[in-house]
Amino acid sequence: MSAGSGCEYFWMDGQKKTSKVPASQYIDFVMNWIQTLINDENTFPTKDGRDFPPTFVQTVRAIFKQLTRVFAHVYHSHYDKMLSLCQEAHFNSLFAHFVSFGREFDLLDKKDIAPMQELIDIMDNNGVLC
Repeated sequence: MSAGSGCEYFWMDGQKKTSKVPASQYIDFVMNWIQTLINDENTFPTKDGRDFPPTFVQTVRAIFKQLTRVFAHVYHSHYDKMLSLCQEAHFNSLFAHFVSFGREFDLLDKKDIAPMQELIDIMDNNGVLC
């Protein structure tokens, strides 16, 4: 999956083996992986009295890394479609909330957001981000 020139993402399976897969498959893998984590009571406890695991923040950062890649791909490869469907305001709002939340809780790595830095700077300069 790519997010512009020089920005290629490879899927890494459970055995740390990387694979080049089409964007649709990469995004499907990401969404299924996140859903599995959310449904795991040991990762995201929902029962009263259960503590979050010591690796919770690390897990959420990994989720944010993958979602950042999805945003980067959509912006670089499909934004024209967003415009033609008049959905850019919704997508930009979603991204602005994502970045603001990620900043608030230190979930974003500068290296991961680099493909989106120009857009983030524009949003910052226009007072869109918190």
